[in-house]
Amino acid sequence: MKRYSIIFSENALIDIEEAVSYYESQQKGLGKKFAARAQATLNSIKKNPFYSSVRYEEVRCAVVSVFPFLIHYQADAETNTIRILAVYNTYRKPLW
Repeated sequence: MKRYSIIFSENALIDIEEAVSYYESQQKGLGKKFAARAQATLNSIKKNPFYSSVRYEEVRCAVVSVFPFLIHYQADAETNTIRILAVYNTYRKPLW
């Protein structure tokens, strides 16, 4: 089985930081729970990058369980890389 490496866009890292900060401000420990669920989803993506369906322009979306977030990513089988583009709150109005 191929090993894939994950590369985060700057926007994705900001998305994660903002979500953790927001949830932590709502309830102590909730930010850590979000981070753990997001990490579990990233682990699933890394194990099988093609398990999520393509939603648009070769971008796949994986659900973060319990929380209303989708991890938007692209997988490249030639380079064995996964590029995390965004970690988006589905309750927010999209930018596009």
